[in-house]
Amino acid sequence: MRRAPPTAVAVVLERTAVLLGAGVAPASAWRHLAGSERHAVVAAVAQRVGTQAARGSPVSVALLDALRSRPFARVPDGLRADREWRQVACAWRVAEQSGAPLADCLRSFARALRQSEEVRHEVEVALAGPRAAARIVLGLPVVGLLFSLGSGVDAGAVLVSPLGGACLAGGGALVAAARAWNARLVRGATPPGDVPGLRLELLAVALAGGGSWQGAVALVARAVEECLVDGPSGDDDGAAVLELSRRAGAPAAELLRAAAVEERLEAATTARSAAARLGSTLMLPLGACVLPAFLLVGVVPLVAALVSSTAGVL
Repeated sequence: MRRAPPTAVAVVLERTAVLLGAGVAPASAWRHLAGSERHAVVAAVAQRVGTQAARGSPVSVALLDALRSRPFARVPDGLRADREWRQVACAWRVAEQSGAPLADCLRSFARALRQSEEVRHEVEVALAGPRAAARIVLGLPVVGLLFSLGSGVDAGAVLVSPLGGACLAGGGALVAAARAWNARLVRGATPPGDVPGLRLELLAVALAGGGSWQGAVALVARAVEECLVDGPSGDDDGAAVLELSRRAGAPAAELLRAAAVEERLEAATTARSAAARLGSTLMLPLGACVLPAFLLVGVVPLVAALVSSTAGVL
């Protein structure tokens, strides 16, 4: 039985924002979340954060401490869950240190997470068919082997010979290569764990506290370095948007959020296109690896047995 995935981070953030908006202190909000959370791992993380926050620790620090023990290591898609929670810690740290309204910032970041999650679910649904087809195709060499053994010809004797051993070894290597190739293609079509436009969202949070844009850039860079091991991949640093805001005198936070939305839309289009192409690209391992493996373990022993029996009769 497949274990239940953890509660979506966006859901937890939205609940936290509601509690904070109602005047509940952050430490109490996290303890309330722990008491009402159904998923044990998320409840344990929330309880630990609430306990440490009640002792005076900043929520971002408490959340990072809770994540150091890798609580999501044994849950489905645990690496992605851990990455998303680290992004929450990063956003919370920026809000704490900039003095931005915490509830509003959490709602905005929850919307970004929700959009990213919706795209990921769409892509997973689109990938379900190609993945199932790939698993079926990878079973063709086994079908070929069973066919050769049940053909009535003494193919088993060939399989235990040096020729048969070479065929089995070659077929196994080709199937292993096809599996690795398929996995790589699927990983390439799966959206990464980072929220597209993460740095832009963080800059908008930092500027909501009323500080200068130079200070916001430094704060975001420091928070990303402290909370995320390798930082958001391929993310816009927001320099062009901030320069536009400075020249035009327009609100930088709104421009940054608009740019973040655009980046998420572009990432969603790219992910959907990659998922749509996967059905055809998975044919490459079929032609290059699986069919040759089928011939090696299903056809070559059968032909060798037929040749051997015919030579014996003659």
